Amino acid sequence: MMNGHNSESDHTKILEDEELQRLLVPDVCHLPLTPPSAVDSNFVCYFAPDFIKPGHDQYVYRHANGLCVIGLAPMHVALQDKGGVTAVDFNVGKFDRSGIKVTGKRKRNAQHFEHNTALCKVCTNDNSYIVRCCVKGSLLEVNDRLIKQPKLLNTSANREGYIAIIMPKPADWLKIKASLIGPEDYKNLRALS
Repeated sequence: MMNGHNSESDHTKILEDEELQRLLVPDVCHLPLTPPSAVDSNFVCYFAPDFIKPGHDQYVYRHANGLCVIGLAPMHVALQDKGGVTAVDFNVGKFDRSGIKVTGKRKRNAQHFEHNTALCKVCTNDNSYIVRCCVKGSLLEVNDRLIKQPKLLNTSANREGYIAIIMPKPADWLKIKASLIGPEDYKNLRALS
């Protein structure tokens, strides 16, 4: 009688172990060929096509914590110019945006910008273009790597070539979100594959 009870509990233990194994170790056949990027996993992507001027497409990546990463969308006119972006200048408006240093939990020294405030000027061989905030909020950081490495915009505008990080207020985000479009709508608008 005792052996019957042990074999029953052993069988239950084996079934539980198999179930646990199935839950913890995914079937390789069901995994994607490449894992999703950190941007795909952690951000919701939006686009602002023709922002202020035709061809001035920008992206806004919104993190769950509310922060927004701003950058040039794939079809921005500066990225279409022959030779691409050759220089980035954060000295626009009344002060140099690259000099901003925010501190502490409350983000002291953060500058508050409107959605149409200039963030920087990107230059190509033939033209220069003003990049705007797209989102009303506090400017927390600009990507000062772009000053020495402007080519990041040509090779990796949606990753290392981001322009700035902005923290909007929730109410301001809801207002601007209505004017943005999702990735599929952007692809359809610009006839991207």
